[in-house]
Amino acid sequence: MNVTRCRTRLRDALASKECVFPASVFDPISARIAESLGFDIGMLAGSVASAVVLGAPDLVLLTLSELAEQVRRIARASSLSLIVDADHGYGNALNVMRTVEELESAGAAGLTIEDTVLPEAFAEPTVESLIPIPEFVAKLKAALVARQDSSLVIMGRTAALRTQGITEASARIRACTSAGVDAVFLVGAKDPEEVRTLSQETSLPLLLGAIPPELEDRTFLAAHGVRAALQGHIPFMVMIKALCGAYQELKGGASSADMKDKVAAREVIDAVLRAADYARWRRQYLEKKD
Repeated sequence: MNVTRCRTRLRDALASKECVFPASVFDPISARIAESLGFDIGMLAGSVASAVVLGAPDLVLLTLSELAEQVRRIARASSLSLIVDADHGYGNALNVMRTVEELESAGAAGLTIEDTVLPEAFAEPTVESLIPIPEFVAKLKAALVARQDSSLVIMGRTAALRTQGITEASARIRACTSAGVDAVFLVGAKDPEEVRTLSQETSLPLLLGAIPPELEDRTFLAAHGVRAALQGHIPFMVMIKALCGAYQELKGGASSADMKDKVAAREVIDAVLRAADYARWRRQYLEKKD
């Protein structure tokens, strides 16, 4: 891992005229596989991190230290430019500063700070609510101040389109721009007209979360300032299905021979685990020389 190179690659992607679909990754193996297949940019979502680390739903039960350690594991094992969903920064603006410090030192190439009220408060409606714009701006400015490496990408993330509509989303995109962040991460976009309208509110690069099929036209997205768009977290969900199926068959009496056609080839496993590198290092550093 070369952190500066990873961050510079992400900045180059945001400055380009193209739109990429990052790989949704969640651990060292998934990141290494994605990288080996040609992905340059990865995304660690808060929901997936909570599932992998805790086996829990996305309820902000994951702690900052747990998230940072998972980021560190992924960054150590691959050279993906990793964007990290840092949720609300784990508290107020001062907590945001600590979050930036931890994720920067863990190897994140970029991170998002969002405007959602988290965690869920007692006796409050279960609908998603947002912090006031002045508080959101203060968090983003605090994040920028906490950044030690200027190549680290700080993004303002808003859920306003999903919760309050396009007018509020426009206001919050403008707020992100005024705060001085590097990009705006927009969740909840459902159709091209929304993207067309909101792209006019900022000169900053846009990133979209969990796009529907109607927004998978990269040419259209690129023409409207979108530099990255997520396709949900399909790899994690595929993994869950594959594991359930494998365990179910084994529990039902299947033998290793019965499962032969469903497992990864030995050479694929060895490549993912860097077995050849470790074999070479063993020869160099562990074997007795005459």
